[in-house]
Amino acid sequence: MESLPTRMKKLRESRRIYQREIAETLGVTTRAYQFYESGRSEPNIKTLIAIADYFQVSIDYLVGRTDVPGVNRGDAEE
Repeated sequence: MESLPTRMKKLRESRRIYQREIAETLGVTTRAYQFYESGRSEPNIKTLIAIADYFQVSIDYLVGRTDVPGVNRGDAEE
């Protein structure tokens, strides 16, 4: 399975978004975002959630635990 940096880069590139744009949206520096995509550092949980929300994928998908990008929004019947 793909790693977090690989998934982040593929998602960003598939949407033709610059690192600078997503960094601004997430409230981090461009350098910090570059480090996330290169694997030199990892986002904290708050930022990881923001990345998942931004790309509308699950955190499990981002970190490579599943290949299903969908988000479980709790819409299942109780």
